[in-house]
Amino acid sequence: MVRTKTEDQKRSHLFFFPVFLPHNQDIRESKKKVLRSKTKFLLYQGPFYFSFMGLLILLLLTCAALPLASSDPNDEACLTHLSQTLKDPLKNLQNWTKSIFANPCNGFTSYLPGATCNNGRIYKLSLTNLSLQGSLSPFLSNCTNLQSLDLSSNSISGPIPQDLQYLVNLAVLNLSSNRLEEEIPPQLTLCAYLNVIDLHDNLLTGPIPASLGNRSGNLPRFNASSFQGNKDLYGYPLPPMKSKGLSILAIVGIGLGSGLASLVLSFTGVCIWLKITEERMAAEEGKISQLMPDY
Repeated sequence: MVRTKTEDQKRSHLFFFPVFLPHNQDIRESKKKVLRSKTKFLLYQGPFYFSFMGLLILLLLTCAALPLASSDPNDEACLTHLSQTLKDPLKNLQNWTKSIFANPCNGFTSYLPGATCNNGRIYKLSLTNLSLQGSLSPFLSNCTNLQSLDLSSNSISGPIPQDLQYLVNLAVLNLSSNRLEEEIPPQLTLCAYLNVIDLHDNLLTGPIPASLGNRSGNLPRFNASSFQGNKDLYGYPLPPMKSKGLSILAIVGIGLGSGLASLVLSFTGVCIWLKITEERMAAEEGKISQLMPDY
């Protein structure tokens, strides 16, 4: 039996389902729809996103440009007055200028030779063996964050300022090998955190404050090496004050004075004896003349 073409086509429609592939134009239309949706998202959501990111970047740049801590006016006064009272014949402190005193620190960075910074404040001064002269400024107490002060091996003279008592954070004080004079101020005992003190080889006089030489409780005690080399300094931990003997001139003076006094007394005694003897002889002569007969 011969089947016609039309019949075969009809039979194929009964057993096969046609598959329709998308046309190129349909693909282009779908891509356009996706692009439109993305564009709408950027138009409505993009400005907020970019604004937020812009503000965040601006904030980070601003924080990076600012110093970690601003300068302190007390530190400026401390450094300014110290530079005025100290003399620097060898010009070791040429960079100690007023412009730097206004902002000596930037976080932990110091712009001053001999100074160490901590969070924008001066917390250590070390100016040792620089042939510095002059005196110590009482304005050192303005460096309230100072924990270590070392001015040893110089030629600094004058007294130790009482105002150092206001350095409440001071832990190390080294003023040795200078020409400091007068007594040790007892106010130094108010520096509660003072662990190291070195005042040897100066010209200090008088007693060592009892509360400084013989500390009680858990406070560290200072040994004699911290105070030695001061000729007229005494008291614990140094020996007590020595009784001063008479000088040679005083001894000679006393000897001459006593000899002269003895000579005067002796001369006076001889004069009195001669006077008495003369009066007795005159009296005896008078008696004898009365007893003799008249011729």
